[in-house]
Amino acid sequence: MTGKDIIKITLNLVIVYLIGGAILAAVYAKTSPIMFKNNEEAKKQALKALMPDADDIKKMGDWTIHEKHAEYFVAKKGNDIIGYVVQSFGKGYSSYIDTLIAVDKDFKVQKINVLHHAETPGLGDEIETESFKGQFKDKDFEHLKVVKTETTEYIQAISGATISSRAVTEDAVKNGVDFLMKTIKGGAANGSADRKG
Repeated sequence: MTGKDIIKITLNLVIVYLIGGAILAAVYAKTSPIMFKNNEEAKKQALKALMPDADDIKKMGDWTIHEKHAEYFVAKKGNDIIGYVVQSFGKGYSSYIDTLIAVDKDFKVQKINVLHHAETPGLGDEIETESFKGQFKDKDFEHLKVVKTETTEYIQAISGATISSRAVTEDAVKNGVDFLMKTIKGGAANGSADRKG
């Protein structure tokens, strides 16, 4: 192979890479707004599912927990505030657990939804079940605590998945509710906060 052949092959490869890059950029430019719109629509539906009585759910601001960006919202029916929704993260066994928490005006949890996690299938992923999530209904800040025994006062740990149970309850949900209480009652400056967790 001569130097001329090497230059020819190199030029061909550069041309192929440039064309491929241009095609990828064009596809991304076309699909990116669609993906953004779909994500926004999915978020709206998730918020509505948490606060079905609300006519309007508007973003109030941003905050950070475990160096992850999260948002919080106010839910209104007519002109009346009926509650709040906060996104929060908990440090689980093998992932950060992305959670949405809906509270009423008294900051009692109404509903939670686990948006994303990578916990152990068959154990930690039980945090997605209604039997676990249903325990949060009407729990206030003081009762967001995991116990291993049967309970209605606190949150019962999932058998074999105490770390995941605590990540949702005592990290994501409890910190989210605490943040909302401090922010709505005027404890956090400019409606933003940074939690290390």
